[in-house]
Amino acid sequence: MKKYGVNELRQMFLDFMESKGHLVMKSFSLVPQGDKSLLLINAGMAPLKPYFTGAEKPPRTRVTTCQKCIRTGDIENVGKTARHGTFFEMLGNFSFGDYFKTEAIHWSWEFLTEVVGLDANRLYPSVYQDDDEAFDIWNKEIGIPADRIFRFGKEDNFWEHGAGPCGPCSEIYYDRGEKYGCGKPGCTVGCDCDRYMEVWNNVFTQFENDGNGNYTTLKQKNIDTGMGLERLAVVVQDVDSIFDVDTICALRNLVCEIAGKEYGKNYQDDVSIRLITDHIRSATFMISDGIMPTNEGRGYVLRRLIRRAARHGRLLGIEGSFLAKLSAEVIDGSKAGYPELEEKKEFIFKVLTNEENQFNKTIDQGLRILGDMEEEMKAAGEKTLSGENAFKLYDTYGFPLDLTKEILEEKGYGIDEEGFQKAMEEQRVKARTAREVTNYMGADATVYDEIDLNVTTKFEGYDHLTYDSEITVLTTEKEIVTSLVEGQKGTVFVKETPFYATMGGQEGDCGVIETANGKFVVEDTIKLRGGKFGHVGRMESGMLSTGETVTLKVNEQARRDTEKNHSATHLLQKALKTVLGSHVEQKGSLVTPDRLRFDFAHFQAMTPEEIAQTETLVNKEIQAALPVVTDVMDIEEAKKAGAMALFGEKYDQKVRVVSMGDFSKELCGGTHVKNTSSIMLFKIVSEAGIAAGVRRIEALTGNGVVEYYKKQETMLQEVAKALKAQPAEITEKITHLQAEVKSLQSENESLKSKLAQGSLGDVMNQIVDVKGVKLLAAKVEGVDMNGLRDLGDQLKEKIGEGVVVLAAVNGGKVNLLAMATDAAQKAGAHAGNLIKGVAAIVGGGGGGRPNMAQAGGKNPEKADEAVKAAAGILEQQLH
Repeated sequence: MKKYGVNELRQMFLDFMESKGHLVMKSFSLVPQGDKSLLLINAGMAPLKPYFTGAEKPPRTRVTTCQKCIRTGDIENVGKTARHGTFFEMLGNFSFGDYFKTEAIHWSWEFLTEVVGLDANRLYPSVYQDDDEAFDIWNKEIGIPADRIFRFGKEDNFWEHGAGPCGPCSEIYYDRGEKYGCGKPGCTVGCDCDRYMEVWNNVFTQFENDGNGNYTTLKQKNIDTGMGLERLAVVVQDVDSIFDVDTICALRNLVCEIAGKEYGKNYQDDVSIRLITDHIRSATFMISDGIMPTNEGRGYVLRRLIRRAARHGRLLGIEGSFLAKLSAEVIDGSKAGYPELEEKKEFIFKVLTNEENQFNKTIDQGLRILGDMEEEMKAAGEKTLSGENAFKLYDTYGFPLDLTKEILEEKGYGIDEEGFQKAMEEQRVKARTAREVTNYMGADATVYDEIDLNVTTKFEGYDHLTYDSEITVLTTEKEIVTSLVEGQKGTVFVKETPFYATMGGQEGDCGVIETANGKFVVEDTIKLRGGKFGHVGRMESGMLSTGETVTLKVNEQARRDTEKNHSATHLLQKALKTVLGSHVEQKGSLVTPDRLRFDFAHFQAMTPEEIAQTETLVNKEIQAALPVVTDVMDIEEAKKAGAMALFGEKYDQKVRVVSMGDFSKELCGGTHVKNTSSIMLFKIVSEAGIAAGVRRIEALTGNGVVEYYKKQETMLQEVAKALKAQPAEITEKITHLQAEVKSLQSENESLKSKLAQGSLGDVMNQIVDVKGVKLLAAKVEGVDMNGLRDLGDQLKEKIGEGVVVLAAVNGGKVNLLAMATDAAQKAGAHAGNLIKGVAAIVGGGGGGRPNMAQAGGKNPEKADEAVKAAAGILEQQLH
């Protein structure tokens, strides 16, 4: 048998299925589209759910894909053995009401034995225990002896996911030989050892589960088959694990080279090598689909993967950033199947390096935080780190439990592991809750789900703002109806429409739909599955009925203003790439008649100079009166022509390419001006960060800019009036006022300091000795926290070495301050712990560092008691 590589096997499978009449579709993005039930795509069939359920018409009844997938359910075990991984590719062939069991089984056998060349005598099929039909196909048609066909129960050979389509499975196992077995008597298919590896799974979707365990036969029976590409490669290449197949092994070897380690020599090193190898694959593919590291959702998954890989790099002794170098190897090994990796590589490297550098700072900060936690335990006489603190280190600073445990054990401390696991479980519950409870399709059920699949809408709005068409469907907010009458809210569907539906960041059109007998006001236009455009709004007068011919009129002014803003976003994206660098990528946009919003990947705030440069460049291209030309072409042709595509976006084979002179060229289905001069003016009104590595620009065009400057002028006049000055004198007037305020503040602080000292009186005779450490604890009246800190500094200087505790009653509240000098700290004093004890007496809380801490309280009547208690609390701290 020839030992085919991963890239060869992928292509062989897709070519084989294409020869059987399947449409080869590219892998969908890892980001689920319109499916709230998933955080990330985790199976080949997941993006195809609408075709399985009949909610959407498939491009063909036979489809094949190689789908990139991520599963993080057992992330804690990745690296510990060679079995686990987070990223994998799933080969799949799918039938939507076309062929069924016979063809699926025959083709799986043909591909494995005749195309790949696996030894038929080492292949063992399994079927669901009650599936005699599948058993007979294997036995009587393929010719597998009955004793080599295994019947398994529901847990192993029946696929279902709650309510929805489901059905029995037929898996194919490959006997890898005794060297991979457990050696136990009776070891066979189904054993947990690595000898019999499942390489193919045919799922026969033939039932509907109502969610209560009641099954009915589906009218449209489907086939969903899956085969892990990496697993197939393990069998074909006859290697130990996925970490030994050609492309992944090359990556693993690079990890070893960078770390100066040899794989297979040390278990702990191997754990780190495998983990890094796996995680950098996931991270590279996630970033290529537009996912950015954040603290929630799929962004949190990415951040966790990157940080785990970076930390294990440290454990291997790797210094500095190294993940981008590994990512280059991932891209090189996978670009044959995923060309988008090569297209986005500079951006991928930038995100990885930025996150890695951030983590390197964070981990050092985490070590300092752990040091503070050790000090607190020491001061409190405790020997166990709380589960809450251990989880904080894990969640915030990326410290896995074993690292924290290792560091603490060296110093004689333990960890409350039970408390840590409890905090972990709370986080898991929170994460599960974040995934909204939805139907099988992962979308909230609506009245639109009941519309006939064959109802579609043709968009005529590129060339028309008024159009006559026939009503195909009418709905209220709850049901499909044959007519809408005055006062009702609802949605109108027609065969053709000039109304643009919300997509690609462009807001849907508004306007009216009318006949001689009725008028429907369109407040929004939405795009639904299957190419339907819904005109959402209310009946203003009369009645509309299904089958009627109506006139659809788009609000022209709103559309024209929207077009100005949309075309400006194209100019803005190119300008940002020019000013900031090629790593800039669109992360989202919103285009309305009033304004535009543009989110983009960049790793620091723009400077005023960069904002001005960007604005000037956009306005320059507006003044250049560039023609805006739209061409429809093949997707690959468009990319070769240099058209920018959006991250993670799924494009049809034919795409619209919008060019603005030689300046900008983008794939875009939206509506635009005919010439950039129509935009008139462009003004950036704000630039801010909205997530890690993502910035947002808000801007205006045309008359919006004129109105903006009118408001600015009015505001300037009002400020001048308030300052009793002319607009031209405002700056000078403010400078004088600032100097005056500064002088008064200085005078005020000086007076407050004198008052504080005066209210305290002579306190040097209040100093007491606590186990050889001087303590000055006193109460003052009417001093705020700033004044208290100043007073504390002065008193600390006066006593030389020791501890100062002050309580200030101010407006029905208590401010507390504690300070400890170096010598006092060496004797065991800890200002943070001291203030906690004192604050508790006045019904408050707070904390701080060993040398200085502050707190507040709500019971001023207990201030004297709190001051008196300071000596006792300090005494417990001292050695």
